[in-house]
Amino acid sequence: MSRIGKAIITIPAGVEVTVTGTTVTVKGKLGTLVQDIHPELTIEQTEGQLQVIRGNEMKQTRAQHGLYRALINNMVVGVSTGWTKELELIGVGYRASNQGQILDLSLGYSHTIMLQIPSEVKLETRSEKGKAPVIVLFSHDKQLVGMVAAKIRSFRKPEPYKGKGVRFVGEIVRRKAGKSAGKGKK
Repeated sequence: MSRIGKAIITIPAGVEVTVTGTTVTVKGKLGTLVQDIHPELTIEQTEGQLQVIRGNEMKQTRAQHGLYRALINNMVVGVSTGWTKELELIGVGYRASNQGQILDLSLGYSHTIMLQIPSEVKLETRSEKGKAPVIVLFSHDKQLVGMVAAKIRSFRKPEPYKGKGVRFVGEIVRRKAGKSAGKGKK
């Protein structure tokens, strides 16, 4: 049995979970999330706990077991505490600012990049002297936060020679050695 799939989901206080057929609705202080689950899976709800149970031992069902348990757990955590992603801009002249939900990025191109952030994601930019600018994304939907962060990172991925680009805070970029001077003198 899947180790992730058989783990029990603990529902914190203030979170309401409703299961109707193959649809799971999770409602909390930060918002509401809805997820359709695989028809071979059932959700067993007891006081303050959820468990995902699979109906058969087919390979497809076993594969979906851990996936949907993780998705439901991410929903429960999201509506109770939320998800945060932080990105930092490494490079000379790289800047980030925002007016409401519009993110303005200056990443070394001849133009600035303007990105409309979805209303479900809270956006904050921080710029301190001597430190790299930081973009903070917060939402109750983990998938949405990840997609927005990946979109921002795709504008200028970290390159391996100087390490310049947009990266997640704490991300380690593998560095390469550049050309060596005087390598092949004749």
